[in-house]
Order: sequence, then structure tokens, then C-alpha cells
Amino acid sequence: MRLCAVCACALTWLGAPLAAADLLGSYTWAPDWDGAGGYSALWVGPDGRAFTALSDRGQWVMGTLNRDGDGRIQGVTVSGRGPLLRSTGTDLQAGETDAEGLTRVGDTYFVSFEGTHRVMRHDQLDAPPDRIPLPDAFNALQGNSGLEALASDAEGRLYAIPERSGDLARPFPVYRRTGTTWEQPFTLRRDGRYLVAGADVGPDGRLYLLERQFALVGFRTRVRSFTLTGEDERLELETAVGTHDNLEGLCVWTDGAGRLRLTMVSDDNQNAIQRTEFVEYLVTE
Repeated sequence: MRLCAVCACALTWLGAPLAAADLLGSYTWAPDWDGAGGYSALWVGPDGRAFTALSDRGQWVMGTLNRDGDGRIQGVTVSGRGPLLRSTGTDLQAGETDAEGLTRVGDTYFVSFEGTHRVMRHDQLDAPPDRIPLPDAFNALQGNSGLEALASDAEGRLYAIPERSGDLARPFPVYRRTGTTWEQPFTLRRDGRYLVAGADVGPDGRLYLLERQFALVGFRTRVRSFTLTGEDERLELETAVGTHDNLEGLCVWTDGAGRLRLTMVSDDNQNAIQRTEFVEYLVTE
């Protein structure tokens, strides 16, 4: 989701984590090419180094997260970048570029978009994708609140979650694709004004939901986890307002010490007073 410039001008950076996970570190990345930023989706390899990020302007970037001896991110090396394409091989048009969700099944990437709501299958991000048939329910999604989160489980099933549910009292629907069939097997409790920002299925087989709440003085971030039936809700992380920037992309993985990590990236809305921030927490038992 893109944040309006007027709202962004009110941001300040205050606060500290409130609950659960332990902050491992935060790294501010300042890529040096025109059009960089706006990163809304993230995939991190099982080694914690290889990464791919997508911007809501329809751009992809991949490379390496450089880490110190304690495993904290200290830099970013880019190995490739470019635009996402239409299935015809042509450039994305206005209203088609808002990539918000990313997951990987084997060597295949899946990308979800809002605006023109869809999920695309990419054997390579620099090549034309295949469009996946979608359920009629996706046609009713709000224009700037569509398929914000996309995840996949160990069986290769996709989980797509919209940013909004329609009203504050309605839970978030979770759509699952098994084979070629979409269904809505469960919902996730909606709480206050938190909105969906990203999701991933961790190595522990749980669905992790990244949410954010915007206030005039900054963002609050929350991560909850659930079973793949939407049960056993657990609060993994909740921050105070302004602890981090606009975290939208999430990947959950296990490091060399056997610890579960939450790696997140922020969407700076290509705004000078915001920043592209990689943030990592360790999930506590």
C-alpha cells in the first residue's frame, strides 16, 4: 500500500518494542539508482543471505544481505534488478505495477498485485510470467487494499490475504490455492486498525502475518502467527509507534544457531523523510 506524501510528512521515529520477539538489528539501505525504494515484498533464502525484493512500482531487485560475525545485516550487494513484465512480455501499464506479495516454491516465484488484483507465476523475474486463474471473490477487493500478502507452505500451496477485510468487525479472509483450485478455508481475527502488510509460512509450519498501523507520528508493527487452519493465534511481535519505518515485506527462516528469525523490509514510499530498512527479530519461545 502506498502512503500519501502529506501523511508521510508527519512521521517521527520514536519508541521501542513492546512485546515478544527480540530485536537483532536494523540496517538502513540507500540504493543508488533512480526509482529505487518502495519495497513491499521480500523473500530471503534459507542461508539468510540471498534475497529478492519487489517494489510497488513493479520493480524487482535481488542480491545478498551481507552479515557480520554475529549474523547482523551490515550491507547489501545487488546482483540484478529490473522491471516486472506482463504475460505478453511488454511493460506493465498504469494500474498494474503495484506488486505487494512474494513467495517462492522451489525455483518459481509467485507475485501478488493490488489495483489490478492478480497472482502471477514467474520462472524468472526478468521473463514474462504466467497469469494464474483467480476466484470471483478477488473481483470485490478494494482498489488500494488488494492482495497485500502472499505465502506458500511446504506442500506448495499458496495463501493470499487482502490488506483489508471490508470493515473493522470483519476478519481477514485467507485464500488458499491447492493445485489449480482456490478456496477460503479460514479467516484471521482483525484487531483494531491494524492492516495486513505481508505474510510467510515459517519452517515451523505456522502462518506468520505482518501487520502495520499508521498514526500521524509513525507506524506500529505487529506479527502474529497461526496454524495453517487459522487457529492457535500467538503474538510474536508488537512495537511502539515509530520504532521502525513502514514494514511491509516479511520472511521467516531458521539461522545457523537454530533460531527462528523474522526478516522484514520497509516501503519508504520513495519519500525523502522515510527509509528502506531491513529489520530482524528473533522469535522467543
